[in-house]
Amino acid sequence: MTDTVDPSNATSMTDLVPLLAPRTIAVIGASRRAGNMGQQVLSNLIDYGFTGTVYPVNPHAPSIRSVHAYRAIGDVPEPVDVAVIVVPRDHALEAAQACGEAGVKGLIVITAGFREVGGEGVALEHRLMEIVRRHGMRMIGPNCMGVINADPAVSMNATFAPTMPPFGHSAFVSQSGALGLSVLDYAREYGIGISQFVSIGNSPDVTSTDLLERWETDPAVKVILMYVENFGDPRRFLETASRITKHKPIIVVKSGRSRAGARAASSHTGALAASDTAVDAMLAQAGVLRASSVEDLFDMAMGFGVVARPRSRRTAVLTNAGGPGILAADAMETQGLELVDLSPATVEALRPLFPPEASIRNPLDMIASATPAGYKAALTAFLADPHIDAVVPIFVPPFGVRQEDVAEAIVSAAETRPDKPMLAVLMGLKGLPQGRAELHEAGIPAYIFPESAARALNALNRQREWEERVAASATPRDVDRDGATAIIAGARAAGREHLTQVESIALLRAYGVPVAEVRYVAEGDGAELEAAAAAVGYPLVMKLSSADITHKTDVGGVHVSIEDVDELHRAHEQMMERVRAAAPTARVDGVVLQRMVQGGRETIAGITRDPRFGALLMFGLGGIFVEALQDVIFRVAPVDDAQALDMVRGIRGTRVLQGLRGEPPVSEPAIVDALCRLGQLAADFPDIAELDVNPLLAFPHGVVAVDARVLLQLSGA
Repeated sequence: MTDTVDPSNATSMTDLVPLLAPRTIAVIGASRRAGNMGQQVLSNLIDYGFTGTVYPVNPHAPSIRSVHAYRAIGDVPEPVDVAVIVVPRDHALEAAQACGEAGVKGLIVITAGFREVGGEGVALEHRLMEIVRRHGMRMIGPNCMGVINADPAVSMNATFAPTMPPFGHSAFVSQSGALGLSVLDYAREYGIGISQFVSIGNSPDVTSTDLLERWETDPAVKVILMYVENFGDPRRFLETASRITKHKPIIVVKSGRSRAGARAASSHTGALAASDTAVDAMLAQAGVLRASSVEDLFDMAMGFGVVARPRSRRTAVLTNAGGPGILAADAMETQGLELVDLSPATVEALRPLFPPEASIRNPLDMIASATPAGYKAALTAFLADPHIDAVVPIFVPPFGVRQEDVAEAIVSAAETRPDKPMLAVLMGLKGLPQGRAELHEAGIPAYIFPESAARALNALNRQREWEERVAASATPRDVDRDGATAIIAGARAAGREHLTQVESIALLRAYGVPVAEVRYVAEGDGAELEAAAAAVGYPLVMKLSSADITHKTDVGGVHVSIEDVDELHRAHEQMMERVRAAAPTARVDGVVLQRMVQGGRETIAGITRDPRFGALLMFGLGGIFVEALQDVIFRVAPVDDAQALDMVRGIRGTRVLQGLRGEPPVSEPAIVDALCRLGQLAADFPDIAELDVNPLLAFPHGVVAVDARVLLQLSGA
């Protein structure tokens, strides 16, 4: 199933309230047969106490579940907000047409066999959407599981799922019906409250982003959870999610992390942009929390049930067993949390609780003999410490200590500082359900393993950091757009898709990226070679100019540190011999001379295009090892200064740029400015398919683009 948008559906967004909180529901295809999907949907609406009115529609049954049934939707005696269509595919369009004629406001089409099966199903879905548009209805599905609104004021389970989650403040949208069943089971088992659940199926009408916009202002929704297979309109999602995450967390599980879908590309940037790269870039820019699995998603979601959010990453861990404490410390460090030293006052408060030889530190191991009273006293001391902003108590049940008593002690301690969050770990069968239930009721999430608590606490901090960040938009730089247009137009006029090295450098210069000046010399022109070298200045670098050879170093097409005119001619002769031996059929146009820029740290910046997300901007450590190390980061272009700075600091090798072993740090503002300019270039010129700046040398005083390669989109693409 996919989240798609039909571009012909240009109607304005109408309110989704009739679909999500209807007062009247008709079930078309309601049945008396046990195990029938229509029977299950009707039973769920009745058994879970839908507060509105339900109308079964079945031409062959006068009543179902002791509820009067109607032969057709047009026979229902009052206006219907939503019709749930659960009939065979061959009758679904007829049912939708009848709903439109009867003035039904919304459809939930559970029936499958449409676009997801291909062939005739695609055409049927188009016809279904024509009916929906013609009658001004909204539609969830087809090929979906249905809709749940667990708010007691609605209490609607319009799905075929045999369970109803507890009411809470999380809303969930899923593009997979089968996964939706597991989600609802998980939510019930772990006590995670769901406000609304929507399985959108093929979603030719109502999409995930439509639901985000609806939930943005819904006071009953505090956290938005999503299972996504793909994004129909990534740019719209980016804009919508970026706005929502400033006040509500969005947590996403996105399938398809595999690199198997990465397209073949000749540039470094294109080759590094795996199938999932654009998704990661977009979610990071939007402040969306990405979970690697459904379990991770619920770990994070449960964390947002805390009474208070952490004010910092400073955390303390309390345990009654050494092993879990070590695991917790490792997990905290992995998640970027800080296990701070305890203040002297905290140490003094804890000292009477332990023997003189005990080491009072963070994590604090109270050993297996710890009592509920010990938990309360130690946690109270932790919470009073001004250096601690979150606490993770861990309990492994020893003989003779009741989990409920420890849970009660944890709750009692938490009440002393309700402004500091606590995430508990109860390590026992299924997380010691009695203790867990008591903690959840008090706003203390409880996990089975320390890693889950660390993951959730990291998510809480990431959300806080995102909300505290000042919103910004990409600030246009002063650029020579006309000059860039002329360069690209010139290549197009010559029938070329690759810009020359000189053109590529000129394109960067037009957009204000500092460059090392270059001169092109046609093959065989010795006098011009000397003149160009004199103009550039020694020492210099000679590079091959050939549209047939992408990576020049592979064929000996680069010669560095040329100091004088004699070495210039020797280098030229040797280069031509090496190139003819390595690539005898390649067309050689000439060479490019460039003043040698020495020193600096090698970085790479680039542009590539994703067919759905558009232009992607890349940054990372550069040089010849870029594809081997793959220490790069992507964002959707254009970017603002804060996003560009995130890119610089987001690579694993950022410490290389900050200075190692006495080296001065490079200029982050200069890199940020260059990335913003490249992002603007990508947005301004969709003609650019791929662009590499490798290396972009970074210095304490600025940056210099030494080498660049630009590939234009195929003509007419």
